[in-house]
Amino acid sequence: MQPAALESLINALRVLPGVGPKSAARMAYHLLQRDRRGAETLAGALGHALTHLHHCRLCNNFSEAEVCEVCASTRRDRRQLAVVEMPADFNMMEATQSYNGLYFVLMGRLSPLDGIGPREIHLDRLINRALDGTVEEVILATNFTPEGEATAHTIGELLKARGLKVSRLARGVPVGGELEYVDSGTLAQAVRDRRAL
Repeated sequence: MQPAALESLINALRVLPGVGPKSAARMAYHLLQRDRRGAETLAGALGHALTHLHHCRLCNNFSEAEVCEVCASTRRDRRQLAVVEMPADFNMMEATQSYNGLYFVLMGRLSPLDGIGPREIHLDRLINRALDGTVEEVILATNFTPEGEATAHTIGELLKARGLKVSRLARGVPVGGELEYVDSGTLAQAVRDRRAL
């Protein structure tokens, strides 16, 4: 029988995605036996994040302020609004340094089987943001999964019906990819989405 505090820590670690009972136990043992200072740092950082991070009222991404730095920046192109599923997707878009517009982070994607509908992805807030009178184009940058495609389709139809220009990220053969090694589905999509030179 394990001490209640240890059992509680193991169960708490299991809330992380992909962490089962054995992984959680290994993490707990490591933190308690070999890295107590790291455990204290982790606990402090988690507490700080829970206290200070909120959703930006404009883009829904995490922010310590009411409006995040990206939304507050005067250097961003306010005519473009990229819709991404998660903060990690936002970070990847920013890392490309090829997009200078604004964002809306859904914090998920439509998945009726998982109980995730329009309300859970803040669709009403997205529509209000897109119809603010400044946005001219909404770029749907959701993932190319069945749920991501369904989410993009739903959002696209709603926004096009309101007169907004809607585009979708391109997809196809990766940069540096050789056709011989590309799967047939990706290659077929690349052929369909080809563009004139």
